[in-house]
Amino acid sequence: MTDPRPLGADEAAFLAAVRSGDPARFARITERHRRELRVHCYRMLANYEDAQDLTQETFLRAWHKRESFKGHAALRTWLYRIATNACLDFLDKRNDRTPVPTGLPGPDSEVLYLQPYPDRMLPEDPQESVVARETIELAFIVAVQHLPPRQRAVFILRDVLGWPAPKAADALDLTAASVTSALQRARATMREQLPDRRLDWRRPATHELSNDERDVVQAYMDAHERNDLAGLTSLLRDDLRFAMLPERGTSSATAKDAVDGWVSGGLFQPGHDDWRCTTTTVNRMPAAVLYLRTPEAPEHRLFAIAVLHVVDGKIAELTGFDATDKPWLGVPPTL
Repeated sequence: MTDPRPLGADEAAFLAAVRSGDPARFARITERHRRELRVHCYRMLANYEDAQDLTQETFLRAWHKRESFKGHAALRTWLYRIATNACLDFLDKRNDRTPVPTGLPGPDSEVLYLQPYPDRMLPEDPQESVVARETIELAFIVAVQHLPPRQRAVFILRDVLGWPAPKAADALDLTAASVTSALQRARATMREQLPDRRLDWRRPATHELSNDERDVVQAYMDAHERNDLAGLTSLLRDDLRFAMLPERGTSSATAKDAVDGWVSGGLFQPGHDDWRCTTTTVNRMPAAVLYLRTPEAPEHRLFAIAVLHVVDGKIAELTGFDATDKPWLGVPPTL
């Protein structure tokens, strides 16, 4: 794999580390790429914990293959190639990493292994293309999971990272023609999965939450803390899509039916009506962190994180995640 570029300082330092055989020196140079590689693995796998593991696997493979790096390609390119193929190897061995039917009418499906990606773990450089908001939002990550693994890799390398076809082909041991064909099929699937969203992923996209999003998440938290069911209902669109992962059963319901369902499940009833909330952001999306105190508990304990997709001032999609035993989310276990 070659890039049309002279040997850079990063590559020269890496080659010197390889020659030295010093694993600590090797780690210092490769570590600076950890965050962007983890985002790349997350796009491939939709699961933060899997992405962490495969990023570490990438560094282990890079160490074992260090002598194969000759500086003909950028170090970043070389690491992305290793990470992509590590993810493909992982997917080859797993039969539980594909979307499953929702049970709703039509061809809808859900990704039960989906996990949120904490914004605090994204690359720190705001100009880095891998953190463009529209390529990390939950809807995009879910849509990508509907692609077969190799198509998924082609799509991410070509349309998200902007690699030319020959470079992507080299990384995947494919021909440029097969990469072009796979990309066309992947784009068609993405258009089906995201019919109302633009598909030019490399156009500049804002990283900031809108005032609408901030206002809605605050109102959502206030309604929880007041047990204000009417207020909560007013925040939801009548074509709301709701999922509570990793449980199975995405639902599409009117605002009233959604709230009635939560109440019939025991929420907002005596013993499950003492809420405290705080905000966070995951996948460049607003989220409410929900804490519940039950009668036997001395404090409010982490209950769930609700990720909100806000459209025209209302919640169009609400994806809830079990937030317990996930320290990487960076939220306290109690309030």
